Amino acid sequence: MIVEALQKIRAGALWSLDGESYDGLTWLDDVQTKPTESEINAAIPVVLAEQAANAYKRLRAAEYNLKSTGEQFAMQHDDAKFGTTTWVDWQDGIKAAIPKPPIAT
Repeated sequence: MIVEALQKIRAGALWSLDGESYDGLTWLDDVQTKPTESEINAAIPVVLAEQAANAYKRLRAAEYNLKSTGEQFAMQHDDAKFGTTTWVDWQDGIKAAIPKPPIAT
């Protein structure tokens, strides 16, 4: 999780990490300053919250990818030709099964 926190708070910075703790962090960036351990620890809950909030995207993508692009185009074509809603119904079914979480306030 330290890697994700570093990427969040010092995007694009150069560093290496030996292990999973702050002690293994070697700062290689000449532009950005090395974050403190407190800064990294404060970023971890933010990263975890973002990952949880975006999990639905990964799950939906996996479902969408069960049908090839060609199959989806064929569904859209048939819907347009025959006045059906097969493709939209399929998409709506995935969205209903894997809902987008409410926005936290």
